[in-house]
Amino acid sequence: MTGAEQRILTAMHAGFFLLLAASAARLVTRHGVHAETGLRLALCVALAVVYAAGVIAWPGLRGPGPRVWLGVVIALWATLVIVAPSFAWCAVPLQFTALRLLPPRAVVALAAVLTALVAFAQARLSRQLDPSMILAPVAVAMMITVIFMTLQRLVDDLVQTRGELAAAQRAAGVMEERARLSREIHDTLAQGLTSTRLLLQAADRAWTADPASARGYVRRAERAVGANLAEARRFVRDLAPPDLDAGSLPAALRALAGRAAAEGGFAVEFRAEGGEYALDGDTQAALLRIAQAALANVREHAGAGRAVLTLTYLDDEVTLDVRDDGAGWDGEAPPPGRGHGLPAMRHRAEALGGRLVVESAPGEGTAVAAAIPRRRP
Repeated sequence: MTGAEQRILTAMHAGFFLLLAASAARLVTRHGVHAETGLRLALCVALAVVYAAGVIAWPGLRGPGPRVWLGVVIALWATLVIVAPSFAWCAVPLQFTALRLLPPRAVVALAAVLTALVAFAQARLSRQLDPSMILAPVAVAMMITVIFMTLQRLVDDLVQTRGELAAAQRAAGVMEERARLSREIHDTLAQGLTSTRLLLQAADRAWTADPASARGYVRRAERAVGANLAEARRFVRDLAPPDLDAGSLPAALRALAGRAAAEGGFAVEFRAEGGEYALDGDTQAALLRIAQAALANVREHAGAGRAVLTLTYLDDEVTLDVRDDGAGWDGEAPPPGRGHGLPAMRHRAEALGGRLVVESAPGEGTAVAAAIPRRRP
């Protein structure tokens, strides 16, 4: 039961007891205290005790037990109204309770019974029969029933919609997590395995003609496997890239440039421009992953002899540029085989409110530029 439902129940119960006390006070004021009044007050106390027992036994008014209890309460109240019409006002909270416990058809039938008893009580209290004594209770009962049942349908629809929204959010979260895992695997494990494969292929080609070079390729492949293993362990624990464990982002990018040059067979130069300032962990991880993916594309597709990795600290954003002198391509879309890394890089930048721009031309190389707004760590 929600907090709102609990407040409604509390208001209904409090209203019943207040109206019961007001009716008892009116009875005593109008008729005084004598034997007949005492019997009516005793019936009033019995009604209060039974009602309170049901509230204590079933705080949420759920299950078949509260329906039996409500039947006993209404029977006691009807008897009391017949002998003391002043207690007719208690029909309002009883009608609300019935609306919560009973199906719609039963609610309508009970509303008719309660309305008839209230009209009877009004007629007994008045010396002259007036149409308002019948029409007023009917109008009140009708408004209470229609409004409450409409609100209940709205609440049910809201609960259903909230459940559907929660399910949609869970599904979206699953899809987002799958996309994140896909990017992480591409930027870490897949790239590391590709680099190791290229090194082992080079070692195989040089195995007979140049054993010393072949051993060098194997040692570099071993180092690549070690770095990839560290990535895999941190990937499982969902930690930051291992290069960031040792220091700042410039240091991590400088180490990345060194590895890329050693494993890719092309020169990689790292430059840091502007006054360095602290960056939050998400920004550092995103820029390092973008640099990894861009250099992997250079190694696997560009056929470049040189690449320049530039990190620039501006007042309101930090930028990363990766330029190579490779083959490049013509048109907006990259050639086949380069379809996953660029969207993943773009998503990383946009997830932090940044942007990623790619420029390329045949024979003029490729430039990848990422910019992320400055965020305080």
